[in-house]
Amino acid sequence: MKGSIFKKAITLFSVYKLKQLNSSDLDEAKLKAPNLKEMKDDFNTLVSMGKDTYSGDYKMNKWNLSVIVGTIVYVVSPLDAVPDLIPVLGWLDDVTIVGYSISKLTEEIKKYKEFKGQSNQLAK
Repeated sequence: MKGSIFKKAITLFSVYKLKQLNSSDLDEAKLKAPNLKEMKDDFNTLVSMGKDTYSGDYKMNKWNLSVIVGTIVYVVSPLDAVPDLIPVLGWLDDVTIVGYSISKLTEEIKKYKEFKGQSNQLAK
Protein backbone atom coordinates (compact mmCIF):
# COMPACT_ATOMS: atom_id res chain seq x y z
CA MET A 1 0.00 0.00 0.00
CA LYS A 2 2.77 2.45 0.87
CA GLY A 3 4.26 2.03 -2.62
CA SER A 4 0.97 2.83 -4.34
CA ILE A 5 0.48 5.93 -2.18
CA PHE A 6 3.99 7.09 -3.05
CA LYS A 7 3.34 6.54 -6.79
CA LYS A 8 0.10 8.52 -6.54
CA ALA A 9 1.91 11.27 -4.63
CA ILE A 10 4.66 11.47 -7.28
CA THR A 11 2.03 11.66 -10.04
CA LEU A 12 0.25 14.51 -8.25
CA PHE A 13 3.61 16.18 -7.59
CA SER A 14 4.35 16.10 -11.35
CA VAL A 15 1.08 17.90 -12.05
CA TYR A 16 1.56 20.41 -9.22
CA LYS A 17 5.04 21.48 -10.28
CA LEU A 18 3.46 23.20 -13.30
CA LYS A 19 1.31 25.47 -11.11
CA GLN A 20 2.24 29.08 -10.51
CA LEU A 21 2.66 29.95 -6.83
CA ASN A 22 1.31 33.17 -5.40
CA SER A 23 1.96 34.88 -2.08
CA SER A 24 -1.15 33.40 -0.45
CA ASP A 25 0.10 29.87 -1.34
CA LEU A 26 3.42 30.66 0.35
CA ASP A 27 1.65 32.09 3.41
CA GLU A 28 -0.54 28.98 3.61
CA ALA A 29 2.55 26.79 3.31
CA LYS A 30 4.12 28.51 6.33
CA LEU A 31 0.93 27.85 8.32
CA LYS A 32 0.93 24.15 7.43
CA ALA A 33 4.63 23.61 8.15
CA PRO A 34 4.12 22.61 11.83
CA ASN A 35 2.06 19.61 10.65
CA LEU A 36 5.19 18.24 8.99
CA LYS A 37 6.83 17.60 12.39
CA GLU A 38 10.53 16.76 11.86
CA MET A 39 10.43 18.09 8.28
CA LYS A 40 9.11 21.51 9.35
CA ASP A 41 12.45 23.34 9.21
CA ASP A 42 13.39 21.79 5.88
CA PHE A 43 10.02 22.71 4.41
CA ASN A 44 10.35 26.28 5.69
CA THR A 45 13.74 26.45 3.97
CA LEU A 46 12.09 25.39 0.69
CA VAL A 47 9.43 28.08 1.12
CA SER A 48 12.12 30.70 1.80
CA MET A 49 14.07 29.54 -1.26
CA GLY A 50 10.94 29.93 -3.37
CA LYS A 51 10.21 33.41 -2.01
CA ASP A 52 13.79 34.59 -2.52
CA THR A 53 13.89 33.17 -6.04
CA TYR A 54 10.61 34.80 -7.06
CA SER A 55 11.73 38.13 -5.61
CA GLY A 56 14.98 37.93 -7.60
CA ASP A 57 17.17 37.85 -4.50
CA TYR A 58 18.35 34.29 -5.17
CA LYS A 59 18.99 32.48 -8.45
CA MET A 60 18.49 28.78 -9.10
CA ASN A 61 17.80 26.65 -12.15
CA LYS A 62 14.25 26.03 -13.32
CA TRP A 63 14.32 22.32 -12.47
CA ASN A 64 15.15 22.95 -8.81
CA LEU A 65 12.54 25.69 -8.65
CA SER A 66 9.94 23.33 -10.16
CA VAL A 67 10.71 20.77 -7.43
CA ILE A 68 10.17 23.44 -4.78
CA VAL A 69 6.96 24.69 -6.38
CA GLY A 70 5.63 21.13 -6.74
CA THR A 71 6.42 20.37 -3.11
CA ILE A 72 4.79 23.51 -1.76
CA VAL A 73 1.69 23.08 -3.90
CA TYR A 74 1.43 19.43 -2.88
CA VAL A 75 1.55 20.32 0.81
CA VAL A 76 -0.99 23.16 0.58
CA SER A 77 -3.36 21.38 -1.81
CA PRO A 78 -6.40 19.60 -0.37
CA LEU A 79 -5.96 17.00 -3.14
CA ASP A 80 -3.14 14.64 -2.38
CA ALA A 81 -2.45 10.93 -2.13
CA VAL A 82 -3.87 10.68 1.40
CA PRO A 83 -6.25 13.51 2.39
CA ASP A 84 -4.93 15.64 5.25
CA LEU A 85 -8.20 15.15 7.12
CA ILE A 86 -7.15 11.58 7.97
CA PRO A 87 -5.26 11.79 11.28
CA VAL A 88 -1.53 10.99 11.08
CA LEU A 89 -1.68 9.30 7.65
CA GLY A 90 -2.93 12.51 6.08
CA TRP A 91 0.40 14.21 6.70
CA LEU A 92 2.58 11.14 6.14
CA ASP A 93 2.47 11.54 2.36
CA ASP A 94 3.32 15.25 2.70
CA VAL A 95 6.31 14.40 4.90
CA THR A 96 7.39 11.82 2.32
CA ILE A 97 7.21 14.34 -0.53
CA VAL A 98 9.11 16.97 1.46
CA GLY A 99 11.79 14.40 2.35
CA TYR A 100 12.07 13.32 -1.29
CA SER A 101 12.43 16.96 -2.39
CA ILE A 102 15.06 17.68 0.25
CA SER A 103 17.06 14.65 -0.92
CA LYS A 104 16.95 15.93 -4.52
CA LEU A 105 17.86 19.51 -3.56
CA THR A 106 20.71 18.88 -1.10
CA GLU A 107 23.31 20.82 -3.09
CA GLU A 108 20.93 23.71 -3.82
CA ILE A 109 19.99 23.92 -0.15
CA LYS A 110 23.69 24.09 0.79
CA LYS A 111 24.19 26.94 -1.71
CA TYR A 112 21.11 28.74 -0.41
CA LYS A 113 22.18 28.46 3.22
CA GLU A 114 25.61 29.80 2.32
CA PHE A 115 23.89 32.66 0.46
CA LYS A 116 21.84 33.39 3.60
CA GLY A 117 24.89 33.15 5.86
CA GLN A 118 23.80 29.87 7.43
CA SER A 119 26.66 27.72 6.19
CA ASN A 120 27.21 26.25 9.64
CA GLN A 121 23.68 24.76 9.45
CA LEU A 122 23.97 22.90 6.15
CA ALA A 123 21.27 20.44 5.13
CA LYS A 124 21.64 16.92 6.44
